[in-house]
Amino acid sequence: MASTVVEAFNEVIDNSVNLLSSTSEKARISRDWLLDQIAKFDRNEVTFPDLYSKIDIHFGSFARKTKIRELDDIDLMIGLKANGSTYSEYKDKIEISVPDSASNLKNLCFDYSNRLNSRKVINKFVLMFSEIPQYTKAEIKRNQEAATLKLSSYSWNFDIVPCFITKENEAGDSYYLIPDGNGSWKKTDPRIDRERVSSINKKHSGNVLQVIRVMKYWNRRPTMPAIPSYLLETLILSYYEDKVTDTSSYVDLEIPGVLQFIQTSILNSVDDPKGIQGDINALSFVDRLKISQKAEIDYHKAIEARQLENDKDMRGSINKWREILGDSFPKFS
Repeated sequence: MASTVVEAFNEVIDNSVNLLSSTSEKARISRDWLLDQIAKFDRNEVTFPDLYSKIDIHFGSFARKTKIRELDDIDLMIGLKANGSTYSEYKDKIEISVPDSASNLKNLCFDYSNRLNSRKVINKFVLMFSEIPQYTKAEIKRNQEAATLKLSSYSWNFDIVPCFITKENEAGDSYYLIPDGNGSWKKTDPRIDRERVSSINKKHSGNVLQVIRVMKYWNRRPTMPAIPSYLLETLILSYYEDKVTDTSSYVDLEIPGVLQFIQTSILNSVDDPKGIQGDINALSFVDRLKISQKAEIDYHKAIEARQLENDKDMRGSINKWREILGDSFPKFS
């Protein structure tokens, strides 16, 4: 229950949107413990590929602080040494060629070849996880690009993605190579995503992260097709990247502009901010249209809610925000 719009937003953010601080702390502790165990893999198992912890990186929305309740996954990329391996880039995949001298990697190649099989690399991680005594009762499996670890004591999965890093090219750029889900490899670079979130959030006085989290909460409602989380985050960051006016710490002041931007931009192609994947908007035209229509409807409701608040009609404004954000948004008291 709330008597002002500010109180209502604070309540829904604290009780339904943001991760509990205790959950985040527990997750970080369990993540760091897992990293300590992984760091021993190449010492405990002589056939395990050589680790390269220097390039380990936390990625995904938990690392970028844009994850909302409930915490469902934590993403980690674990570096491996290439030991003289080289890569070849094709239109739809990347192949890593392993020299005979890199025996631990050679054992994980496709049969009768020197091409490194990313599925076998992931399965090597899966096998090592199963040998950690504390994880004997965990659900451990290979899932497309990652080794997925699920403990019954936690609400979240750990998605462990093995990776290599390329040498810098003439422009000084390097990339991470990760499994593509089909046995080959693909490029990515979570450092770019991390820096983009950080710099745009800093540019707007630290107010963007909370807007992203609230809009992810809006996106979760079953009133339209869901926008993939990374796509939604990319759109919102693009809006703030170009926004020159001050950004308010009051989320309700920001939502109308964001909804209006989503209304138009979701209909178009969306370039990967890393410059790697091309268009990341894989939604069908029908889904794009439904999302655009919903964003337009909620934009007008948000404008109405703002006007009701300006007119001191807190009950009317709160009720209008409940139409946008759902029944978890507090009622007027």
